[in-house]
Amino acid sequence: MARTTDIGTPSGAGKADTFLDLPKCADAAQFSGSAVILGAASATSYARYGAYCAGGPAAIRAAMAGHGGELGHVDFDWGGPLFNGDQPSAADLGDLPFDAADHAANRIAIRTAVRDILAAGAVPILLGGDDSVPIPMLEAFHDRGPVTVVQIDAHIDWREEVDGERWGLSSTMRRASEMPHVTRIVQIGQRAVGSARPGDLADAESWGVAFVPARAIAAGGIETALAAVPASNDVIVAFDCDVLDPCVMPGVGTRAPGGLTYWQAVELLTGIAARAHIRAFDLVELMPERDIDGIGALTAARLVCHMLTIAHRQWLKR
Repeated sequence: MARTTDIGTPSGAGKADTFLDLPKCADAAQFSGSAVILGAASATSYARYGAYCAGGPAAIRAAMAGHGGELGHVDFDWGGPLFNGDQPSAADLGDLPFDAADHAANRIAIRTAVRDILAAGAVPILLGGDDSVPIPMLEAFHDRGPVTVVQIDAHIDWREEVDGERWGLSSTMRRASEMPHVTRIVQIGQRAVGSARPGDLADAESWGVAFVPARAIAAGGIETALAAVPASNDVIVAFDCDVLDPCVMPGVGTRAPGGLTYWQAVELLTGIAARAHIRAFDLVELMPERDIDGIGALTAARLVCHMLTIAHRQWLKR
């Protein structure tokens, strides 16, 4: 029987060397454009789990394989081409080296790459990997503050340590709170049960975190969350895939009902960009082994597309 082509497969689809077939970035420090995509398998993995989201960056790139030929087409989520009809202003640096036995080296690699991208005046778009990946990204801003961190996540990540490890995925926001250049933290989308204990929540509230749980968004809408984001600030957005409802994001380790919809996530990103300047973005915790028919990877990839468009429009206004 003759093979037929899936009508949903774009022309030219195949192995994804770069996201959306964007140009490869050979030297982030010398890049001239709006954004640089980079992947990280993990930064500081727990021994009990390992780098369980290591396949995330590849899955996200694969979800957009072959769609680069459509960059000039109308994207109806935006009402026009992603790059306003202009040539793409972004590039893909590829994946950073990862050593399962050398967490310090992993953190240095992420921190250095992000600093190079910032020095070039572009927005780092970091694809994880687990939720330890944002910590060195946040550290890269040590002389570029003050910044507001907006974490969009089902969990609050305020553990002091887990199994003796202070730099792992459950401690991301506590480590952020210790960075002098981080002057405000807004955490959006909490739901169900995670690693947080009552004392962790109390510490976060004592520090001054503004929490907007998923239930508050369900009751009051996205404006409830956007109202907590300071206007005109430099913002780093840390996006964890498990904040999304499993119907659009099955590919995570801890599914729970009541998560954000795709459109709520889109409106959050565009609403934050309308209020503030997004300086960096990470998307973490996609677990391809748990995904269903690539639905989660596609959802994640579409959110990255939105961030590319936001960065491009910021760049045009510079």
